[in-house]
Amino acid sequence: MLSPLIQELVDALRTLPGVGPKSAQRMAFFVLTQAQEKGHYLGHILQKAIRQVKTCQRCRMLCETDVCSICKHVQRDKSIVCVVESPANVIAIENAGMYQGLYFVLSGHLSPIDGIGPEEIGIEQFIQRIEDEEVREVVLALSATVEGEATAYYLVELIKKRGLKATRIAHGIPLGGELEYVDEGTLAKALLDRTNI
Repeated sequence: MLSPLIQELVDALRTLPGVGPKSAQRMAFFVLTQAQEKGHYLGHILQKAIRQVKTCQRCRMLCETDVCSICKHVQRDKSIVCVVESPANVIAIENAGMYQGLYFVLSGHLSPIDGIGPEEIGIEQFIQRIEDEEVREVVLALSATVEGEATAYYLVELIKKRGLKATRIAHGIPLGGELEYVDEGTLAKALLDRTNI
């Protein structure tokens, strides 16, 4: 029904996370019929970002320089490194405004079934970093999924072998959440990880 080029555009938009066939078609039609100038701008910025954005040599965060602004910041606590799965996780933690240490972005988690091992997510670079720098504590801020838990367990063993403190962000009841609406898995984890007051 669609012309080949329009179908190609729709298919390209569908490769973005969370974009289904109808959303992709709606975006394609919008850009082609109502927002051609915005489409040119989007294309230009997308090409520019793909050419210029790379990963920080220290933490693997996305940036346009060899070392990102967080790693360069002189007032950050260099003795603490927070390990996350993606650049989006860094932004989420930064937006919370409570963490002043540094980061390391794994770019995923261990998943042997999918062929993703330690080499694919940068474990060697992480180990090199915590051995070369004056790190005292590693905070694991990984997903509460089976793969996230497996990755955390693997990292804890490596961290403790080097005599460093390993901590994990808390999992459990969200702030403002009511117990009756919390799923059983989250409630069980909250009970297991309860703390003294």
